[in-house]
Amino acid sequence: MTNDAYTVTLPEVQTSSMVFASPHSGRFYSREFLRRSVLDDVQIRSSEDAFMDQLIAPATQFGVPILTATVPRAYLDLNRACDELDPAVVQGVRRRGHNPRIASGLGVIPRVVANGRAIYSGKITLEEANTRIDRYWRPYHDRLGDLMAQTKQSFGRAVLVDFHSMPHEAVRAMTHSGLSRPEVVLGDRFGAAAHGDIVERIETIFLEAGLKVSRNTPFAGAYITQAYGHPSRGHHAVQVEIDRGLYMNEQHIRPNGNFDSFSKLMARIVEQIAQIGQQKLPLAAE
Repeated sequence: MTNDAYTVTLPEVQTSSMVFASPHSGRFYSREFLRRSVLDDVQIRSSEDAFMDQLIAPATQFGVPILTATVPRAYLDLNRACDELDPAVVQGVRRRGHNPRIASGLGVIPRVVANGRAIYSGKITLEEANTRIDRYWRPYHDRLGDLMAQTKQSFGRAVLVDFHSMPHEAVRAMTHSGLSRPEVVLGDRFGAAAHGDIVERIETIFLEAGLKVSRNTPFAGAYITQAYGHPSRGHHAVQVEIDRGLYMNEQHIRPNGNFDSFSKLMARIVEQIAQIGQQKLPLAAE
């Protein structure tokens, strides 16, 4: 099922309490938006989680519903609260305290893409910002909320696995600090968004696949993990960041020579994550 805001792909029968999502893989760039941007067609895609929706697509074969965005992150960021409006890019918005995401240009209407490159030469109106939120942000989150509620009703719990990609250079600072450079970063807001056993099982799956994993550093999860991760209510959320260099040419935003083999690896990974939702887990935190 597809609408302007999202595509939802449902399994023939949902057999797992997992829900997969990719809020930043949207790639419908309207001509109007491209005309208004000062970036070229490749630069504007630099904050997109390109190909992530394809990498997790096999999950429906294993009883897991998948929700993916159609709208691109450069146009509207679904991993931000709808009131995280940036006065530097939206007219008529007042600054309210310090929000590091807004300050860096990454509010719900982004001001910049990767490497701090400005998207516009000026500002958009508050009316336009609200139109984007009403047309894309609210339907996406309404659908995600429905999927979580339906899953919780069917299985007694719902586990959102929110898939993202990170630039290969995003974790360079960790290497400079003497830490091992991760290829996968799991974010559960330092234990607040998901039962520890769930996160541990997901971590083990990636480790056994031969990938280096860190937790919450440098990405602990943003709005989606915070909004949908409430273990005491039986709702869990884990953000998964995967190094883009494993499967794509970041400069040209196209699959690299390892894409096919990594796709096969991811198919096995998503199958194993789906199986977590088919097993009984401790209820101590619920």
